This record gives sequence, structure tokens and C-alpha cells, in this order.
Amino acid sequence: MIPIKAVAPLVAAAAFAVGFSQVPVSDKPSTAADKSSDMAPSADTDSVTRAAMHKVNFWIIPGAALRIRTMRGWMRPLRGGPVQFDDKNAFVIHLAYAEIGLNGDDITTLMNHYIFAYPGAPLKKLKVHTQGSRLVQTGIMHKILDIPFEITADLSVTPEGLIRLHPVKTRILGVDGNALMRAFNLSLEKILDLRKAKGVTVKGNDLLLDPTKILPPPAIEGHATAIRVDGDELVQTFGTPADAPELTPPDTVVPAYMYFKGGALHFGKLVMLDAEMEVVDRRPTGLFNFDLDRYKEQLVAGYSLTLPDMGLEVYMLGLEKLGSTTRSGLARSPPDTLAAPASLRKPDKTPGR
Repeated sequence: MIPIKAVAPLVAAAAFAVGFSQVPVSDKPSTAADKSSDMAPSADTDSVTRAAMHKVNFWIIPGAALRIRTMRGWMRPLRGGPVQFDDKNAFVIHLAYAEIGLNGDDITTLMNHYIFAYPGAPLKKLKVHTQGSRLVQTGIMHKILDIPFEITADLSVTPEGLIRLHPVKTRILGVDGNALMRAFNLSLEKILDLRKAKGVTVKGNDLLLDPTKILPPPAIEGHATAIRVDGDELVQTFGTPADAPELTPPDTVVPAYMYFKGGALHFGKLVMLDAEMEVVDRRPTGLFNFDLDRYKEQLVAGYSLTLPDMGLEVYMLGLEKLGSTTRSGLARSPPDTLAAPASLRKPDKTPGR
């Protein structure tokens, strides 16, 4: 039997381990009312660029990507002018409808190298994986001592679009943390002080997170409507298909793409007015790995075609195919030549040929 003097610190450790294992980003989570102004494009339609993505791994930091299964929405500048690809702090992506996954490695990397990457962070050596329909997190919490913990949580979405994590099992140094908290009539709400936390609040033993506030730039808007575990991915649904009209790209044959239409886009030395641009992998493999921080390398390793309406189809080299890539989990291969792959060449439809 554990002495009472030893039990109390363990209870506090369990509570803090659960609470601070989520991402603080805003003083309070957004509500449906807060987001109501984000549900439609600005009246200044010239500044709005409609966007659609399909089967895109959108890398946000080294080792972590948003696994975009499908997305429809729009982009708008935060300070006027065109949407600038070269400044990811200058625009926002609104998710009218999307299904976006994060696998265990993505979440683990975000926690260790972005969320808790500061001196004195309370958690370290974090690892996250899925287990059935639940999320499991292990790591070390520093609270006087380095204390190993493991937390298993159920997932759901509130009507306000917040992600609810409900702990169903907590282990601290092999001890049943839930039983300890019941014995002392404690809850996370009584133990945790999250007044300085951003994007996370606590109610009872549940943690409430705003999924649009826990990622690095570019900023994301949207209303989460569902969450599920699919294999090794935590998949979040934003909006519904009815919230976002279809946006069909010029090239519908490619398996993965990013498509932008309308507004103004600025990337490199090029500014597109009344923009239309479809971005695809020049060597398609079913998924397009794109990194906003390294898109110039991907662009230089590719080429573009001018469409009949003067829009562009841009063939970038997928991130994993860049010879200098250092992304965790991405295979290396040398750049290929700039000749268009035969499988991507469109047939000449000139009359008489």
C-alpha cells in the first residue's frame, strides 16, 4: 500500500500529465458564435481565393503533416493584398468542409518539437498512438521528480466545435490514477490552473481543445463537426459537404492536387490576378507531399503549363522525391529530369490530328 504522503503528489502528477499533454494556444476556446463571422467569405471577393485539396500531405513542421483527405474552402490575406505563399503568417485557410488526419508520429512530433519545445516544459519524451477508437499518450512529466505516465482517452466533438478528451484510464508509475483522484475527491478542474493556457480549458475531468488553434501557421479557421480514429490516424471532420460547393479543377485525372481559384496569389516573383492554379505532383504516387517552407525547391524541380483560360497547371516534385529532403519518414530519391512524364502529357486535341 502506498503511503498517503506519497499518494498526493502522484494524484497531482496524474492531473498535470493529463492536462498539459494537450496544446495550449488561445486564452479560451472559440465557440460557434465566435466563428460565425468566419463561415462565409468576405464581402471583398477580390481578396478571397477558393481552394480545394485532395490527398495532400501538407507538412507544417519537420516530421508532422496534416493528412488532408479532402478539403474545400478559401484563403484570404490577413493584411490586405494578395495571398502570399512566401509568408505563411500573412494569410488564413478557412475549412468549409474537410477531412484531415494526424497520425501518431505527427502528433508526437508536434508535442515534442513545437508545443513543448521550450525550456522547463512540464512534459517530455512524449509518444502518441491510437488504440481502437481511443488515443493513448505516454511520456515523462517533470513535477519535482520525473514521473512516467500513460493516459487513454475517449474522443468526441462538442456542439461548439471543440474536441473533448475524456480520460478513461490513467497510469502513474503503474498506479491507477483515476482511483487515486476519486479517493481524494479531486477532479482535473479542481487541480489544473489553465488560465494561462491557450486553446484548452478543463471541465470536470474533460479537456476541451480548439482544433484550429493548436497548429503552427498558416492560420486555420473552421468548425469541427466530428472526430474519429481511422487506423493510425486521428481524423477530424470540419463542416459538411453542403457547407462547401464543389470546386472542380481543370485536370481531374490526377489522383492528388491543390486547386486555387479567384482572388490574387503571390508566390516568388509571380502575382496572379483572378487566379486559377492547380498544383500536382509531377511524379504522382497517390499522395502529394507539399511543404510551404520548401515549395520553391519543389517548384524549381518541376514546370508549369498554361491552360486555355490562362490559368496554370503546376507540376511540382513531391517533397519525398527531393534529393535533399530531411523530412522524417520520407524516402530520399534524386530529382528527375524536367521532361514531362508521358503519363501526364495531355493528348493534342487540335482539329485534324
